[in-house]
Parts: sequence; structure tokens; C-alpha cells
Amino acid sequence: MANLFLKQAKHYAAARPDYPAELFQFIASKTARHDLAWDVGTGSGQAAVSLAKLYKKVVGTDTSAQQLAYAPALPNVRYAHTPADLPLEGIHAAVAPPGSVDVVTVAQAFHWLDLPRFYAQTRSLLRAHGVLAAWCYTEPRVGAAVDAVFWRLYNGSQPHWAPNRKMVDDEYRSADFPFDPVDGEDHTGPFEFSTERSMDLDDYFTYIKSWSAYQTAKDNGVELLDEDTVRAFADAWGDDRGEVKTVRYPIFLRIGKVRPESTDAA
Repeated sequence: MANLFLKQAKHYAAARPDYPAELFQFIASKTARHDLAWDVGTGSGQAAVSLAKLYKKVVGTDTSAQQLAYAPALPNVRYAHTPADLPLEGIHAAVAPPGSVDVVTVAQAFHWLDLPRFYAQTRSLLRAHGVLAAWCYTEPRVGAAVDAVFWRLYNGSQPHWAPNRKMVDDEYRSADFPFDPVDGEDHTGPFEFSTERSMDLDDYFTYIKSWSAYQTAKDNGVELLDEDTVRAFADAWGDDRGEVKTVRYPIFLRIGKVRPESTDAA
């Protein structure tokens, strides 16, 4: 995963949406304790910042040191660079001892993980009945005219996306998620939320340039934001490309708790 984002880490940090407070409040309401959160694939720290308001300590890990360089420093957040092949003992050393984590979160990175390996790590680190919460956001919504151009671009970009992206297109609905529903719920999701960001057209282009598919296409000699596409977006945006519009991102959350028999420590 990390290599796909190396060249556009700055774009990623600048253009990706934040997540709504309601999402984190829902997650926190499902954990019995609020001592320690592990944010996996933390990137530039979007989720870690919000978790830090609800949990005493947060550890954010990522396979990309370049992404972590853009994560904000907070007194109760610690970031760690964790290579993808780090053994379980290394995860314990980098994150926390077994059975000591209240919640594991994965924001817009679940589809990049080796799930069997990740689930073993999660079960080892979580407390009894600890919670795993993984979410993604899907394609932005602006308005009919802009969205029509976007969908032409997005559909045309499919050859440049990694196969894992299909999990996002599916809103994580068919992902293997072997956890029990959290207290008060009868399923593991997806639960739907949304977030908004104010953008002018250049901001919107920066978001597109943060795609892994954009960089993959560029490396293969393809410019997704070619002259015709940029012109089509400009026409759809309106006379003033500096006009700020509200861009909405739908969010889909899978959340569950560890089954008692799967917990390594209390």
C-alpha cells in the first residue's frame, strides 16, 4: 500500500476529507473503556486527531514514513512506522502489549490490509470485547453537472486502480468481517455517515491527484486530468473556478467486537 502513496503524500494530506465527530462518538460509545486506541494505516493522522479527543492515548501506525511526516503532533498521540511484514512481536513492541487496546480503527485503509494477518494482530492486541472499526468514504458528490464529469473520469480510471479498490466501491459490504455486533446493534454494518469539505475547483483537482490511480496512470504515461477533462470540469463548475462548493463524501463503517473465545488476554 505505502508505495502507491509515496509520490502524492502532500496532496493526500492537503485534500482528503476529515471525518465527522458523530462517527467517532458512535465508535467510542461502543467501547467499555477509553484508555488506548490503535489507528492502523493512520496516514497523515486524520482519524488519530479525532480519536485523541475521546481516548487517553492513541497510537497511529502506517507503512509509509512519508505519510506520517504530515501527521500533526499531539501530546497523547504517538506515531510509529510499521513495515507491512512486521511480525506480531514487532506489533506488540511498536503499539502495545497483548490485550491492552480498547479499539482498533482503520480509516480508508482496510482494503489495503492482509486481512488474516491483520485480524490476528487485532485479536492479540484488543481487550476482551474490544472493538474493531473500519470505514471508507466513496466518491465525492458536488452536483449533477460536476458529478457527471467525475463519473466519466472515475469509470475511465478503472484500469489504473489496484484490485483492492473494489472493496471501497462495494462500501465494504462483502468484506470478510469475523466479529460480533457491538452492544446495542444486531449487525456489523455498514453504518452510514457522511462528511463535507469546502473546495474550489483547484482543491477538487488536488483531491483527484491524491488518488493512487492518478499516480499509477501518470507513471504509465497517462494524464487522467487531461486538457479535455479539465475543461469539462471547469464548464460544469461554473464561470468562476475559484467558487467554493460543498463536496460531500458518503462514509460506510463496519464495526464489531472480539468474540470472547478469540481474545488472547483480558
